[in-house]
Amino acid sequence: MTTPIIVLILLTLPLVVAFLISKVRGLELNVCLFTFWGLGIAFIFFSIGHIVKTESMVEMLPIWVPFRQAVIYLTGLLEVVIGIALFIPKFQVNAAKSAIIVLVIFFPANIYAAFNSIGLGGHQWGPIYLLIRVPLQFILIAWAYFLCIKVHNKLLHRT
Repeated sequence: MTTPIIVLILLTLPLVVAFLISKVRGLELNVCLFTFWGLGIAFIFFSIGHIVKTESMVEMLPIWVPFRQAVIYLTGLLEVVIGIALFIPKFQVNAAKSAIIVLVIFFPANIYAAFNSIGLGGHQWGPIYLLIRVPLQFILIAWAYFLCIKVHNKLLHRT
């Protein structure tokens, strides 16, 4: 159950640290930069789970999905690529858009896991876990869209 808390900490930590440093030093805060970094750290964290908890992640997929272990490794690779791209200015906006797509596409696996009480990251609580997971999913998508993509586009058009 600690996973959603860890995700929120990883997501917000770069922004909070940068905010505190900017206040101490009297500098203007580049919100956009640190929101991308937070999302990047979160996605790299997600990808680690695909390696460290592979078998539990395999259980999150219905039995009819072919090559379930390969799917877990490939989706973990996709998440790490997105995570790294969120640190590279040239790729940040497209990586944030990709993050939103991945969050939407992968969410059915979380629903399946919750309804089947899969013992991973809170899913063992059953459907009640979705009361936590759904808002977290919305936070991640909103973070990517409003704090990464929209802020970046606003800054781009301001210059």
